[in-house]
Amino acid sequence: MKKLVGVMVFVFAMQINAQDNSTLLKHYEAFYKQMQSQGDVQGVINALTHLTVLSPSQGRLDTLAVLYMNDNKHVQALNTIGIEKVASDSDMAVEVKARSLQALNQPERAIEQYEELFKRMPGVMIAYELADLKTQINDDTGATLHITFGIANSKDEIMRTFYESQTPYQVPIKAAFLYLKGLIKFKENNELNIDAAVTILDEALQVAPNFNLAQLSKEALLARKNAPEKKD
Repeated sequence: MKKLVGVMVFVFAMQINAQDNSTLLKHYEAFYKQMQSQGDVQGVINALTHLTVLSPSQGRLDTLAVLYMNDNKHVQALNTIGIEKVASDSDMAVEVKARSLQALNQPERAIEQYEELFKRMPGVMIAYELADLKTQINDDTGATLHITFGIANSKDEIMRTFYESQTPYQVPIKAAFLYLKGLIKFKENNELNIDAAVTILDEALQVAPNFNLAQLSKEALLARKNAPEKKD
């Protein structure tokens, strides 16, 4: 009899707990929608965190990581889904890892994720990030492969945003690839290739006359070329 009473109490407690979880899920689902309608990013993150605790799913974790990334909380984004390369990751998760690692100045790890993303969705925007990152770590051969792909597949309507000036601006992605191509040409031989690099930068400026970064780089190269030689 005591065993039967114990089982009944356990079952009743489980039913109450299930009802409580169901009520909480409905509450936070409604809260989530309300925060979305208000454009309250932190509220959406809080609601989704509660939903993930109550009813865990990889989809919710991925969405939570995207919200953190879009709010420039890259450490939190990576803490949510990890930094390792996982074959079963969604495209969304791979992109979050790539962009967050890039933002945190982890180029080698970011490249690993971008390479995976490029395998799944080869495109010029991903190719540019790979070319840029590989240029930074002096993998000029790898960068050149992505630059060649990018120039061949660029379209006028595809734009890349740059932030080095006070006001962000956009240029056609082809101009961005040409800019990287010019940098690599200069790096090949920084004494003999100045004119060749400037010629490539001029190509970029023909595509995008507003390309401030290319103009600054061109001016720096010309200043280097015209600098008076140091006497021993």
